[in-house]
Amino acid sequence: MDPFLTLLHSFSSSLSDSELSSLKFLCRGKIGKRKLESVRSGGELFSILLEQQLMASDEVSFLEGLLESIKREDLVSQLKQFVEEGEVNAPDDQPDVHEKPCEVICENVGRDWKILMRKLGFSEVKMERVVAANPFNLREQLAQSLREWQKWKGRDAKVTDLIKALRGCNMNLVADRVEQ
Repeated sequence: MDPFLTLLHSFSSSLSDSELSSLKFLCRGKIGKRKLESVRSGGELFSILLEQQLMASDEVSFLEGLLESIKREDLVSQLKQFVEEGEVNAPDDQPDVHEKPCEVICENVGRDWKILMRKLGFSEVKMERVVAANPFNLREQLAQSLREWQKWKGRDAKVTDLIKALRGCNMNLVADRVEQ
């Protein structure tokens, strides 16, 4: 589950009817009247705000302003905590210290590591920088590339994406080992 959506869901369930009405009123300049009239829950309102890109997990200033306007400082502080700490509960398919998928990949992918990194959307320029920094160490080139990919993707760096990319490169044995 997406931690930001989980947070929005908890916000939605804690909103009273009058607070929802206030939020709808405050959104009048951004969302059409007909659309707002059909909104019956905070979740529906948040869905519209997400669709219209008025907020996202990495862009919460509009939502923060709305919550401040309806005097829900408790929700504002939860939102700020989410932004500062990142997700509170890491999803199951998120790489973390317990899973070590990058280590398994480094042990099992050899000179074809660039094919894998391309499949993950990693740029040629970044790969060349990694190669230049580690010219004679193939394993370190892959390890550094995977670290850079994780930094680049942030919270969106999922183990499932690694497995999908490995399978897309016909590295099924490595994908199976990562899944284990």
